[in-house]
Amino acid sequence: MAKITMTVNGRQVSGMCDDRTLLVHFIRENLGLTGTHVGCETSQCGACVIHMDGLSVKSCSILAVQAAGSSITTIEGLAKDSELHPVQAAFKAHHGLQCGFCTPGMVMTAVDMIARHGSSLDEATVRAELEGNICRCTGYHNIVKAILAAAAEMGGLRQAAAE
Repeated sequence: MAKITMTVNGRQVSGMCDDRTLLVHFIRENLGLTGTHVGCETSQCGACVIHMDGLSVKSCSILAVQAAGSSITTIEGLAKDSELHPVQAAFKAHHGLQCGFCTPGMVMTAVDMIARHGSSLDEATVRAELEGNICRCTGYHNIVKAILAAAAEMGGLRQAAAE
């Protein structure tokens, strides 16, 4: 057993786990943050996407001990004071979800995508970068629409903040 410490959603946490425990299981079972979903456990579906040290990663492909000392953001860490993150709000407004199982991973991937591309994000880029996230319910049209709307809004928010 290993004792690991990391920062999750802005809060330092510690816990014990086997050396072979996947980060997704540590987040869900040790920390009780169940928004990060376990889908395939083979890094194919993207339901487990989190941000680790600012990068979008599939938490089923990383051991918890590898994340020791890292800063992790899960879907639970996006909303601030019960106000949805702009990407979460866009998914709601543009019906970018159905059953909701893939949604946390889609949202986390979208936040990373927007951080890298900003408001210059286009439909082809969104579709290409969602390749590692599987949704079995939708045709991705509303997911793409939500991500593009969030990118446009967040670009506007950044511009307003700069003025």
